[in-house]
Amino acid sequence: MNIDRTEFIAWMERIMDRFDILGEHIDYAQKKRNSLDGEELLDNQDLLQMLKISNRSLQRYRTTRKLPYYTISGKIYYKLSDVHQFIRESFSPPAKKMNANK
Repeated sequence: MNIDRTEFIAWMERIMDRFDILGEHIDYAQKKRNSLDGEELLDNQDLLQMLKISNRSLQRYRTTRKLPYYTISGKIYYKLSDVHQFIRESFSPPAKKMNANK
């Protein structure tokens, strides 16, 4: 069975279109799965990368109750809004530079 080049390209385009559709479905399912009350949930790895902190620091924030968390099926998650609030409360803005001419 031989197929010509144009027919082959058409088949490949249809296959790629289906992969794109499947990718969108997977992304949607992943976001839906990692949400609580319609809000995105982050796991430890997400937070470690986002805040650029160590695992021990993250554990300390949980232990001292500075960062609220939820345990679902034995895995720890954080609400994105809680993370934003933690950042606002924990990190102060940079100090203003004093003018050297005064």
